[in-house]
Amino acid sequence: MDKREVKKAIKRDVKQSENVIPDKNLFMICSDLKAEALRKLPTGFHIRKCRKSELHIWMNFPFDDPLEAEQHRDFMTSYFQDVYAHNEDSFYEKCLFVCDSEDRPVATCFAWKAYDQITTIHWFKVLKEYEGRGIGRALLSVVMKCLSEDEYPVFLHTQPSSYRAIKLYSDFGFYLLSNPVIGTRTNDLEECLPILREYMPAKAYQSLKIMEAPAFFMEAVESSKTVQF
Repeated sequence: MDKREVKKAIKRDVKQSENVIPDKNLFMICSDLKAEALRKLPTGFHIRKCRKSELHIWMNFPFDDPLEAEQHRDFMTSYFQDVYAHNEDSFYEKCLFVCDSEDRPVATCFAWKAYDQITTIHWFKVLKEYEGRGIGRALLSVVMKCLSEDEYPVFLHTQPSSYRAIKLYSDFGFYLLSNPVIGTRTNDLEECLPILREYMPAKAYQSLKIMEAPAFFMEAVESSKTVQF
């Protein structure tokens, strides 16, 4: 990384800490997995399924602050009831944790058949203190490799503040979707591209690819008012 990239990285981290990145919608698709992006889990960590007694841990994962997690508990509970409760056994079969040597969850992610039609990536998150160790890439590798050919393409929803994850998704073969509306949500791609250009390393931003969503995907997300990914 040259001096300009170092300065840019410092600047974007300072800006993000000041919460200047807006909460906007982005959607991505992966039709062909790039094998060169796959990695193994670092030594000292292992992957296992979420246990029923750990649902509260999973619900806390999206939030870096315990108070924020508590404030969003009703939302997470409702989301679980709306999306997973009808097939609860499948949720616990699919929901994965990366755990440390003491079996404490430090990351989570899983693939889910949203609307009973399309494969989607759900709740990909690594605890902040464990970021930068290759845990997220290894976890996503496991999730993506476990999918059969007929479960592709894979879709996900993200935000511009997750620009590091967007770089990772791109490495795996994900494209940004260009449709202005996805189901009940606006797709804020045009607003988000300048944000991504500012925060992402130049090479990573330039490698981003964009395509229009396939018709079957649009039909699936329009089939229910409940957001399922």
